[in-house]
This record gives sequence, C-alpha cells and structure tokens, in this order.
Amino acid sequence: MKIETQCLHEGYSPKNGEPRVMPIVQSTTYVYESTDDVAAVFDDPTKGLIYSRFANPTTDVVEKKIAALEGGAAAMCTSSGQAASLLSILNICEAGDSFIASASIYGGTINLFGYTLKKMGIECIFVDHDATEEQLNAAFKDNTKAVFGETLANPALTVLDIELWAKVAHAHGVPLIIDNTFATPILCKPIEWGADIVVHSTSKYMDGHALQVGGVIVDSGKFDWTNGKFPSMTEPDESYHGLVYTEKYPAAPYITKARMQLMRDFGCYPAANSSFLLNLGLETLAVRMKQYCENALKVAEYIKSTGKAEFVTYPALEGSAGHELAKKYLPNGTSGVISFSIKGGRPAAVKFMDSLKLASNEVHVADIRTCVLHPASATHRQLSDEQLVAAGIDGGLIRLSVGLENVEDIIADLKQGFAAV
Repeated sequence: MKIETQCLHEGYSPKNGEPRVMPIVQSTTYVYESTDDVAAVFDDPTKGLIYSRFANPTTDVVEKKIAALEGGAAAMCTSSGQAASLLSILNICEAGDSFIASASIYGGTINLFGYTLKKMGIECIFVDHDATEEQLNAAFKDNTKAVFGETLANPALTVLDIELWAKVAHAHGVPLIIDNTFATPILCKPIEWGADIVVHSTSKYMDGHALQVGGVIVDSGKFDWTNGKFPSMTEPDESYHGLVYTEKYPAAPYITKARMQLMRDFGCYPAANSSFLLNLGLETLAVRMKQYCENALKVAEYIKSTGKAEFVTYPALEGSAGHELAKKYLPNGTSGVISFSIKGGRPAAVKFMDSLKLASNEVHVADIRTCVLHPASATHRQLSDEQLVAAGIDGGLIRLSVGLENVEDIIADLKQGFAAV
C-alpha cells in the first residue's frame, strides 16, 4: 500500500461482521482460563495481554500502523513524546554510559538529556547539528552508546544530515535515534536514510487536533545488537528467567526489551481512548501534511517579503537555512512550522504575538489551527544564554505553526500583527 492508504488501513482489518472502526478496548485487565495460562504470559508477555499498563488491543493497532508508516519492524506507544525520548535512551544506556545529541533539539529534550539523565549517571554529549564527520567522530567516548537528533529541530528548524550521522554512528557500532515529530513519515522516513530508532511526540502532527498527549518509539529491526556493545540485549535477563532478547526476539529485540523491561517498570503507557483519538488523526495525516506545507510556504514567503524579520527559517523556502538538505530529505515539504526573528527583539515579538486574533498564543505546535509561541519565554525558558544560542533561539524568535485555515486569513492576521509593532 502507498502511505496514504496505510494511514487508513494499516493495523486493523475487520473480519466478517466486525466493526468498521477500530474499537476502544476500555479495560485494564484480561482474563485467562487457568493459572498456567497466566504464568505462561508472565514468562513471555508477547504471547498475550497481561495488563494495560504496557499493552492494550486499541493501542496495539496504532503501534502497528505507525511502525508500517515509518517502515519499521515494531513500535511501542508511550504517554508522551518526552517519555518516548527517555525510554529510547534508557533502553540502551545505564549509569556510566554516554550518548551524543544534536544541540538544536527541542528544549524539553535538552533538559531531559542534560539535567535529568545526568542525575542518573548518563552523560549527554551535545554537538552542533551541522557538525562535520570529523567533529562527530571526535565527540565519541569509549562508553558512548547512541546518537540522537531531530529531522527538523523544534523550534530552530535545522535539518539534520541523517545519512552522515548514521554513517558516523554505525562506524562506532552504535544506533542512530531520530526524532521525526515535525516531518512525520509523510515527509521523511529516517529509517530509509540509516536511522535505527525513530521517536515521535504523537501529540503534534500525528494527532493534529490537540486531543491527546502521547509518544511512540519505532524499532527499525535493522541494527546489529550483537556487536559486543550491548550486553543487556545479548546476555540473560534475570527478570525474565534468563531469556536473551536478541535470541528470542530477533526481529525486533530493542522494542521488545523496551516493553518487557521499561514499560513494565515505568508504566508510561497511553490510555485506550487516547490511542483511539490518535488513530483518527493518523487517518488524515497524509492529507493534512500536504496542506500544512502548502500554506506554510506561502506564509513564509509573505513574512520574508515584509522586511520586518531579521531572518525567516523555513527550509522549503528558497534561501532559507537548511534548504539544500531539505531538498534531499524533505522534497515534499518541511511541515507547517516556521521560525522567524522579528526586528526589535523580545519586546517586538511579545507585542506582535499579543496582537494576533486568529492565531492562538499557546504552548502547542503542529495543530490544525494556527498557533504561535515565544520559545525564549516558554518551551526553552530554562535554557542558559549559551544553550539558547546553540538551539538557534534569540529574544525575537517566534515559532509560528501554520494551520489549515484559508491561507489568506492567516496572512491577514499576520499583517495586522506586524502593523501593531
């Protein structure tokens, strides 16, 4: 199936007399006929359902759909995008390990990696998103277990050279994890460019309607975990009677381990109703992404034409930062998100945003409705001045998430916003 068809049909195929729409299985628990049956599932949770803390039939459908959209072997949904990023690292790293991440990733992820994981004894080594092969190689340590980056960074909109980062990661025998939230598999499939693990905040474009908070981890099933660097994958897991993940689950040992160990212990799993709402968004994802990109390009061209912005970053825009990489990795568009720095700095940015009437000033992005955010005051407020610079953020920077309204109405709102400054 083509991806537009996959959005509608992957994961759930009703049989004779079954409901056309994916059912909501609103149950925490599942019944078995004997104690031995229950014991068998506890020995191997892939044999059946135990508890909706880490597996549910409704969410299972969504996991299968997203895995298919990304071209992966399997997926696991989480209660938020932050949870997905956290588990993607904890599944590989433990105290005493390190991993490398692009410095321009989402501010919340920088906090998670640079502060919280540091307290757990895991070091994050930040490097520039446009680091050369030599610079990337120089960042590695003996204990480095993974590399992490974003296809399109939030909110800097830098475009990662996925193929280069995958090449370097694989040369050191570690996987590349890519946050593909803004691009979605409609615009870019990182696994096709060498990524091994893909994560999303499903709260964004995949949902698209601001209805649920969620995340997902997709396992490509392609990385060789038996290279000697990942004993937790290749040595017996005593919490599951000594099973070895790479031996028992060769198709997707990474995601199976994440579910059997981490989801079992942390329980950051989405509710069935949240997964149902997410699936509704996924069904229209291909249609929506096309329109987001069309609207955003027109809006970016308008903002640039006003002369009232220090710069406009929208990689699909001719002359914008990241344009050449976007032509390679995102030829069909670069989402509906635009970053621009208004002349006059923070005071002008605040005045502009507070004057908008159609666009909502809110802590969200990638919605069907146009919204704006001042990153330095909100999502990246905890970052130091040096970290803000590394993330591509200044006081005048505005993140504009172009929605699906008529583009003339969006531009009219921006016009009166500029007029108020």
